[in-house]
Amino acid sequence: MASYRGEELSHDISFPGESARYRSARNELLQAEIALRRQTEDVAAQRRALPPGGEILEDYEFEEWDAAASAVRSVRLSELFEDGKETLFLYSFMFIPGERGEPLEVGCPSCTSIIDAIDGEVPHLTQSMSFAAVAKAPIERFRALAAKRGWRNARLLSSAGTTYNGDYRAETPEGVQLPIATVFTRRDGRINHVWSSELLFAPTDPGQNPRHVDFLWPLWAMLDHTPAGRAADWYPALEYG
Repeated sequence: MASYRGEELSHDISFPGESARYRSARNELLQAEIALRRQTEDVAAQRRALPPGGEILEDYEFEEWDAAASAVRSVRLSELFEDGKETLFLYSFMFIPGERGEPLEVGCPSCTSIIDAIDGEVPHLTQSMSFAAVAKAPIERFRALAAKRGWRNARLLSSAGTTYNGDYRAETPEGVQLPIATVFTRRDGRINHVWSSELLFAPTDPGQNPRHVDFLWPLWAMLDHTPAGRAADWYPALEYG
């Protein structure tokens, strides 16, 4: 059936054993889901229409592990754009203090859950854009976490020694790391910031967290489709006993 604005859409599908009460409620929900689908596309179109943001302040020099040379190498932000790709998507990965109070000791469980999911999608994502996860922790620590989690595809970078985190709001003035998704474009030799997950900084409705990177995180989308939904006091853990 064709989809038109203002038209109530439906279908003639039903499932075994459902009651008329269930079908009526489900059809009402279907209209809300259709409206949400339309709004999601409207917001995506508005996002795509953004004019270029600010040109990068500097060509940041990150560190990554060079497996071929078995050594750490430097790579600049401009070099992260793969050939033929104009878009670079960076996820700022947090490390948090460990039990001994040492800085940047433990990979954030939530960030880890995100990359657990994204790692398998990277070969698909990088057909049209470049992607990397950036942590302020030393690259050796980030690499050790990746080995423990079994990540194979995500490009991992360390921003230690740069001002990248502070400049692009992935760090508070006190040095606390923040999880931010950031998109850059390269056109005509210029690299511009295009979009960041600014919902992190916006006020939230009662009972909600910012949900600024939920689009990266299938865990919550799946839970949202179950009767129990999201547990208000539950978050992913690095290990489950």
